Amino acid sequence: MRFPYTFTDQMGRQVTLPHLPQRIVSLVPSQTELLFDLGLDDRIVGVTKFCIHPSEKVKQKTMIGGTKNFKLELIDELQPDLIIGNKEENYEEGIASLQKNYPVWMSDIYTLEDALEMIRQVGQLTGTESRAQELAQGIAAGFQKLQPMHPAIPTAYFIWRKPYMAVGNNNFIDHLLQRCGFSNIFADQPRYPEISPEQLQTAASKLILLSSEPYPFQEKYFAEFQEMCPRAVIKVVDGEMFSWYGSRLLQAPAYLQQVVQEIGQGIAH
Repeated sequence: MRFPYTFTDQMGRQVTLPHLPQRIVSLVPSQTELLFDLGLDDRIVGVTKFCIHPSEKVKQKTMIGGTKNFKLELIDELQPDLIIGNKEENYEEGIASLQKNYPVWMSDIYTLEDALEMIRQVGQLTGTESRAQELAQGIAAGFQKLQPMHPAIPTAYFIWRKPYMAVGNNNFIDHLLQRCGFSNIFADQPRYPEISPEQLQTAASKLILLSSEPYPFQEKYFAEFQEMCPRAVIKVVDGEMFSWYGSRLLQAPAYLQQVVQEIGQGIAH
């Protein structure tokens, strides 16, 4: 590939890179982990405070704030030649401000195919195409082996408490729920709806999944959900495995398969 080179990101925007990027800022945790897995350790200069994997390596990088409140002056000090973000996880105003001064490549992810395309494109952007292709093929192969629940089970997936917030439609978590045979009872709702106890009772979910992130759900919350849905099976699940769309997807199929099996056994009893 010859530089300067113009890429089209997943939001359909043109991003021109004058040369192969040497100073990369990542604004999204799952994409930060991907960049490290592409072997770009020395070229990553800035990450967010939510970028926790790989733990030892991210600690050595400059923290540029959160995913929805960048410290623009810190980013300016880093003088990045590529910034990688995501439409849903970042905020429009901050991205617009960065775009005035830097090449900003944005992902926009709803499905596994979108995630695989993002991985391949980030490989192109950074000159790590073969490693990116290897990761994408490994992830695709893993998901091909995933055996979903059959028949599908009516499921509610909660991401927040006080107020209760669940996963609606048109997002990556909903897509992975479908792949597992977990039929999202709130799929007719907006992306992350606020849910009242009455709504949950009426929806008659047979399975309630409580995500470990962003709200740190634990087993101590089972009782309040059991009160609303006495017949539902309730389980805490690893939120990263359902929502991170970078290289962590290599680990996801085995984890999701285990969840499907455990729930199948729980319902059988």
